[in-house]
Amino acid sequence: MFFSKLYAPTLREAPSDADIISAKLMIRSGMIRKVASGLYEFLPLGLRALRKVENIIREEMNAADGQEVVLPLIFPKELWIETGRWNVYGKELFRLKDRKDAEFCLAPTAEEGVTDLVRKDIKSYKHLPIMLYQFGTKFRDEIRPRFGIMRAREFLMKDGYSFHVDEADLERYYKKMFQAYTNICERCGFKFRAVEAAAGAIGGSFSHEFMVLADTGEEEIAHCECGYGANTEKAECMTCEPDTSEKLEMEEVLTPNIGTVEEVAKFLDISPKKFIKTMIYLADGQPMAVLIRGDFEVNEIKLQSFLGCIELVLADEKTISEITGAPLGFAGPVSMKKKIKVIADLSALNIANAVTGANKKDYHLKNVNINRDFKYDTAADLRKILKDDACPKCKNGKIDFARGIEIGHTFKLGTKYSESMNATYLDTNGKENLIVMGCYGIGVTRILAATIEQSNDENGIIWPDNIAPFEVIIIPVNFADEKTKEVTEKIYKDLSAKGLDVLIDDRDERAGIKFKDADLMGIPYRIVIGEKNLANGNVEFKARKDGKEGIKLMKPEEAVAEILKIYKK
Repeated sequence: MFFSKLYAPTLREAPSDADIISAKLMIRSGMIRKVASGLYEFLPLGLRALRKVENIIREEMNAADGQEVVLPLIFPKELWIETGRWNVYGKELFRLKDRKDAEFCLAPTAEEGVTDLVRKDIKSYKHLPIMLYQFGTKFRDEIRPRFGIMRAREFLMKDGYSFHVDEADLERYYKKMFQAYTNICERCGFKFRAVEAAAGAIGGSFSHEFMVLADTGEEEIAHCECGYGANTEKAECMTCEPDTSEKLEMEEVLTPNIGTVEEVAKFLDISPKKFIKTMIYLADGQPMAVLIRGDFEVNEIKLQSFLGCIELVLADEKTISEITGAPLGFAGPVSMKKKIKVIADLSALNIANAVTGANKKDYHLKNVNINRDFKYDTAADLRKILKDDACPKCKNGKIDFARGIEIGHTFKLGTKYSESMNATYLDTNGKENLIVMGCYGIGVTRILAATIEQSNDENGIIWPDNIAPFEVIIIPVNFADEKTKEVTEKIYKDLSAKGLDVLIDDRDERAGIKFKDADLMGIPYRIVIGEKNLANGNVEFKARKDGKEGIKLMKPEEAVAEILKIYKK
């Protein structure tokens, strides 16, 4: 490929609305162009890299016995009504009507579509297990599209779904797919972690996120040296040590115009760890209370998952007053005005002589003890994990945090969709059973952005070998020189014959401009052919990741051999 023929309009400066490094570099290097908020065009350079990512994923899916299909981009409302997700996705779901006023959606995921496909044809245990996957454009009406193609309204995704006779078979295959996703991350050159995660709107009993480690990542990961890792939305918290202090008599104390834990703790000179906060929520419109230690915060993702509700919001001040009999800041579990469901976080169970709101304006209670002074309905791990918490896996290590970019998510769906859509099979005894499902998604476009976020410098992108749009760029300083042209074309022919993508910068530009564009585009290996070096039988060879100090002089055939060795050709 000649650079003079390549449609790659580079820019000296990125647009002012490009908010992260990957967006800036993809636009500057001529990979993408913005059409509207959250909508991007892929230019040839970007599409070449995208297809290489797609091929890596396809190879790993096929190796894991996946079979590729193509499903529609538009699905009828009726399928989403069956699973109850028509309303769960809310405003993020693009909705439209046809000329007959029938309602459809632009699918953000394909659980409904693939389950509908399989339930029509899979009737016997003999047809299971099976895994179907597709590469498809997905649509999500993000309230605030940002970060370039990282959080766009239209993006390319690989989604795969496996179908099994039981949970044991799903578990076996889930491990296979976990390894396939690990292979994808390694082949793309990522530093990454696979962490336990909340299932969200997809649902299911268990899931992992594959997180590319980057300071610009949207997600926070809790991890330990023992190998434990989890999204902070999912991370388990250890039970607090019980307080064995002698139980004292409960007493009411005046706390005028003081409502927050921090203020009351300072006023009473008592540690926030001795407080039990009472948080009033509305779960699908029904009021309930969560009790948690004063210095902890409720993890609303955990709470929503525990309750199994669609909508979870903090109650407004009027509702709090109607339930507790007191204004905001004075709620407590003792003698609420109205009886509601009470859920205790594990941290609240072991506090002796706690401080709580008194359900009375300007008053709190001291020496409150669980089971003696109030009851709760159920308890669960509902708090946010903190740095230096004990690791829930090894028990001895301390939790630390890192930031990551989610590029893939695997789920054990169980029978969530097969039950709602009546996808069944007949077992060996002729008995009808629900098909057990797994789900495996990975963001193809997101992988490109995550790669750049993790691998760049002040000069531009540094592509890993496997997904670069071109593996090699040959830069003849003076392409009009016959000897230079001859050596350039010989190197190009030798590398191209081995299946490598090679770019010749044949432009009539200064060498410095060619070098800058090569670095900006992140092409892994550069061969520079100058008349001075060529007079001594040499060319310059440099790996993009090595910088200026990585320049080596070698014979043209040695440069070819070096690249073929790197790519094992």
